[in-house]
Amino acid sequence: MTSKSEQKLSLFALTAMVVGSMIGAGIFNLPGRFATATGPFGAIIAWAIAGTGMYMLARVFQALAAKKPDIDSGVFAYAKAGFGDYMGFLSAFGYWLGSCLGNVFYWVLIGSTLGRFFPEFFGDGSTATAIIVSLVGIWAFHFMILRGVEQATFINSVVTVAKIVPIIVAILAMVFAFNYTQFSENFLGGVGMPEKTLLAQVRDTMLITVFVFLGIEGASVYSRFAEKRSDVGTATILGFVGVTGLMVAITLLPYATAPRAAIAGVQQPSLAGALELVVGHWGAVFISIGVLVSVLGAYLAWSLICAEVLFAAAKSQDMPKLFAAQNGNRVPANALWLTNIVVSLFVISTYWSRDAFNVMLDMTSVTALLPYLLVAGYGVLIARRGEGYETTPGERGRDQLFAWIAVVYTLIMFVAAGLKYVLLVAVLFVPGTVLYLWARREQNARFFTSVELIIFAVTLVAGLAGFVGLLTGAITP
Repeated sequence: MTSKSEQKLSLFALTAMVVGSMIGAGIFNLPGRFATATGPFGAIIAWAIAGTGMYMLARVFQALAAKKPDIDSGVFAYAKAGFGDYMGFLSAFGYWLGSCLGNVFYWVLIGSTLGRFFPEFFGDGSTATAIIVSLVGIWAFHFMILRGVEQATFINSVVTVAKIVPIIVAILAMVFAFNYTQFSENFLGGVGMPEKTLLAQVRDTMLITVFVFLGIEGASVYSRFAEKRSDVGTATILGFVGVTGLMVAITLLPYATAPRAAIAGVQQPSLAGALELVVGHWGAVFISIGVLVSVLGAYLAWSLICAEVLFAAAKSQDMPKLFAAQNGNRVPANALWLTNIVVSLFVISTYWSRDAFNVMLDMTSVTALLPYLLVAGYGVLIARRGEGYETTPGERGRDQLFAWIAVVYTLIMFVAAGLKYVLLVAVLFVPGTVLYLWARREQNARFFTSVELIIFAVTLVAGLAGFVGLLTGAITP
């Protein structure tokens, strides 16, 4: 049996979990996605909004780690503590489901990256060959993780360092190639691009900013393994600041090296194409290798997080107790099996998708919004009540302000996502409620309170509307 002390993670390892979770697929797609939507001016506004909102959310996670040290695996546990059992379940299920969709996106990106060099086999990442390679990879990681959490987190720490190198190289190359005249021409949109209002430009970047910030809660999810509880909040802020700087640079610098239309037209992963415009073909090869390392590392981090969320939800009786089982290496084996079965089914489904790449990216972003909203809401509640602030009453006003800004930010993100994706998420939430009913029945507990029944009814109506929309073609994934 592994001892408890051997399970503890240092500040560096926790920070690596945050960085490893955040630097995955998204950062390599920023140049093309932003250039399609807007120029540098709109990008600066978008990052100001996203950076402020996500910084406030990071501060909420930091405050909750300090004020509620007894709550582990915080993402859904905070929702349950603040808003009841069913909302806690929806937060846990939504976060887990979004993580599964994100893992599918990673495999699609791996396929499309290989498709740059072997187009007849991998294409856009959803060919039969790409799917077979993805399935082999999924289950190879599965059996590695079953051997132990410490081994997997060590590999993640190593990979996190390795995958930052190509990003730094790309930034330095673009700094040396910086052309102020080109940047000025692109600043308000550039030539050869469709006319859009500034508001529409910024709105079109919002989901990608949510996606690239996913993982900010990585240390919070793994809080039960922290050597010191205070390291959880510190790791969250350190990871956020470092990764945000990299993402803003990766977004803005390409505008100073090529016309916006050229950047918008490159193949995904677009950082490879953007660097190729600057230094030639070796740049695309170099970044593509970085993408493969980065995405595989991020996939490892998110596989751990997926299993940990299901495990922790089962331990707190929010999921069926089947998922609370651990193997001899203290890995939540049943939770890992369900996660990878679901990921495999979604990967297979991409064969019939017309645009698996962007659908998976946007769906992953939207499913994360409900857990984030509930965490921010809980931050407001405990600051208003003064819970945990007995020795630090002067921090209440500041933390409540931060939490309110985070609430407003996540609500704006829901609006930016649009009704289509909200309904598609509801389609997945309705059958997921079966797991909640299963868990409640195991405990001989009441299924819903009167308020929770209303919430379930709204979810059911939205899910049915989304399902009908899919059947009629009114909603196209």
